[in-house]
Amino acid sequence: MLFRVPMHIIPMGGRRPLSAGSRVGLGAALVLLALVSVVEIADGSGVNYVGLVAAAPFLAAAFATWRVVLSTGVLATLVGGIFALTGQMLSLATAVNVVGIALATGLAAAVAVIRERQAQQIAELSRLASVAQQAVLRPLGPQVGTLAVAGRYISATAAADIGGDLYEALDTPYGVRMIIGDVRGKGLDAVRLASIVLGSYRHVAYERADLRAIVADLDRAVARSVGDEDFVTAALVEERGGTLTIVNCGHPAPLLLRRGEVIPLEPPAPAPPLGFMPVVRPRVERLEPGDRLLLFTDGLGEARRDGAFFPTADRAWRLLGHGTVGDGLASLETALVEWVYGRLDDDIALVLMEYSGSGVVPAPSVPSWEVGAPGG
Repeated sequence: MLFRVPMHIIPMGGRRPLSAGSRVGLGAALVLLALVSVVEIADGSGVNYVGLVAAAPFLAAAFATWRVVLSTGVLATLVGGIFALTGQMLSLATAVNVVGIALATGLAAAVAVIRERQAQQIAELSRLASVAQQAVLRPLGPQVGTLAVAGRYISATAAADIGGDLYEALDTPYGVRMIIGDVRGKGLDAVRLASIVLGSYRHVAYERADLRAIVADLDRAVARSVGDEDFVTAALVEERGGTLTIVNCGHPAPLLLRRGEVIPLEPPAPAPPLGFMPVVRPRVERLEPGDRLLLFTDGLGEARRDGAFFPTADRAWRLLGHGTVGDGLASLETALVEWVYGRLDDDIALVLMEYSGSGVVPAPSVPSWEVGAPGG
């Protein structure tokens, strides 16, 4: 829901201050009027340059509101009229110039109105994109179950923070479960597929005891929703009682940060992405207190500067191993943006978790028919 400021709370006793764009446009127009006036006065032989002031309202229209443009045009018309009346003779050409300034004012005001409406539409779309992104990617952390968790989405598009990367962390009866994924493609189709995957995951993560069963469910959801060439890479993580289980469907391997070392947790065997019927083999690790795990999409590994890729593994501990998990992701984002000079080619999703070693929850009892059933 979008909230608008009620008119009754806008002060009635004063004028609204000019925006930065209006100040720039008005200032540029006044400078032009002053220059033309100086040249006209210095020439002294007649009214030869007054027609140039017609550019003033158009100059203001590039930045200012239509009201400022109209005021600038009225001032420009007055300046032209004054020079025409104080000249040695009022010629037809001079009168036409003054009329042209007035017509230019009307056209410039119309241009400003169109520009303002387009700017409002763009701002509205940007707000809607932010709302859609928040609906697809809910904020994570700072605590999910017994884990400290933080998530971050870095968009390659400055106009809208929305794309096909996805993540989620849930505290389920089977432990804390997380997913990170990357939809092939961009735009609204990628957002739609990301929302389908997350919607399915948020349901089955509470129902399935085995991560392989979750993968099978998500694969069917993707297959029903996309074409033959569309897919979703994904990594699913489960932490239960200090045991970390990872299944990987064609996704970059998570990085385990332990005592100054960075360990890529590669899967025991490769598996295709969701949509291609992946058969996954879990990787199981025993966590130690203070361990951190970084999940990321391939935009991080593909970020490059002058042909050199961002050294994720080399810098991961220095950037992510200190402070809170949220501080760590903020440091990583800053370093990444500096590395690529602020120009990213792909969206990036990041999730960082920390295992404290406390609050171990015993595994719940599971019906024997469901344990180890990958197909569900």
